[in-house]
Amino acid sequence: MIYLDHAATSWPKPPEVSAAMHDFLERAGGNPGRSGHKLSIEAARVIFDTRDALADFFGVQDPTRVIFTLNATHALNLAIQGLLQPGQRVITGGMEHNAVMRPLRALQQRGVQVEVIPAESDGSLSPQKFAAALQTPARLVILNHASNVSGTIAPAEEIARLAHAAGAWVLVDAAQTAGSLPIHLPTMGADLLAFTGHKGLQGPPGTGGLVLADTFDTAQLSPLVRGGTGSRSEFETQPEDLPDRYESGTPNGVGIAGLKAGLDWVQQHGLQAIRAQEDELKQTLQQGLTRLAGVQVYGPTHPDQSVAIVSFTIQGKHVSEIGRRLDEEFDILCRVGLHCAPAAHRSLGTFPNGTVRLAIGPTTSPQDIASTLRAVERIINP
Repeated sequence: MIYLDHAATSWPKPPEVSAAMHDFLERAGGNPGRSGHKLSIEAARVIFDTRDALADFFGVQDPTRVIFTLNATHALNLAIQGLLQPGQRVITGGMEHNAVMRPLRALQQRGVQVEVIPAESDGSLSPQKFAAALQTPARLVILNHASNVSGTIAPAEEIARLAHAAGAWVLVDAAQTAGSLPIHLPTMGADLLAFTGHKGLQGPPGTGGLVLADTFDTAQLSPLVRGGTGSRSEFETQPEDLPDRYESGTPNGVGIAGLKAGLDWVQQHGLQAIRAQEDELKQTLQQGLTRLAGVQVYGPTHPDQSVAIVSFTIQGKHVSEIGRRLDEEFDILCRVGLHCAPAAHRSLGTFPNGTVRLAIGPTTSPQDIASTLRAVERIINP
């Protein structure tokens, strides 16, 4: 089997991930922060160690500013719904995932002003267009760091500088880049960064977080969920302390243990080395597809402008047919359709049918790419 759906979730996970999760359940299965016994204390230690490692990974000095969530969608909702009020204005780009667009459209119905900056045909965003939009005051700018459809990387640093100069906060959706691209919040200029644990970071599903820059004023962000935190139990109001202000209920300790193991694996193998390997395979795949008759490849051609995602269509063939044949005839797993990102497909000109998406990961081999190119050629020329 050839797995080319790493943009949906990484697979197979490093064996260290399942080992860490098993160890947590066997050795540290208590409820962290809720009791004073040894199992609770050990569970809290695992969660703190993961929080501390992620803070260092993203360039944040205060580990309590790493807020654990279920996934990037949960983190984005925490940021979007916690920052925006009726009458305020938000600016975003034309490559956003529905994890951003659906909360924004719901808030738009309540009086939030939403402006979407059109993307170019390769999925790229123009800082000049953002600069023009920022001439009118905005509360928040939201950027998809890299598209889950075309892989296109946004010029986050430049747009963040423009946003801050205009007095706006910056929220970055790093679902496709955390663990795949170097991210240093002070350099990027993001005030809030949403990430998921189960993609580039090689962790299990059900893990992710919202990282708050050390300079971000947390009084500006309301909690999404309120409830028990194990702290300040004498009060019926939500505590102000971080991370408890935003983390209510029993955390996914076993998943967080797996996330730490995934992060360790990425750092041991070297993020730059993983990126270089994936870029090389992507170029081979992209160039091979481009040479095939009737194939249209979408997104940037230069490796520095995208992550390891290749979207394509074949003239005269529906994407669902291509995906089915890749799976059933060639044992190649991919994703087809709109990828929960209709805005991105409108920008690329592939709406409403979508594309076939091949997403490379650390376990992808040159042989996998060669076999995939042969399979696509067979589908074109039976």
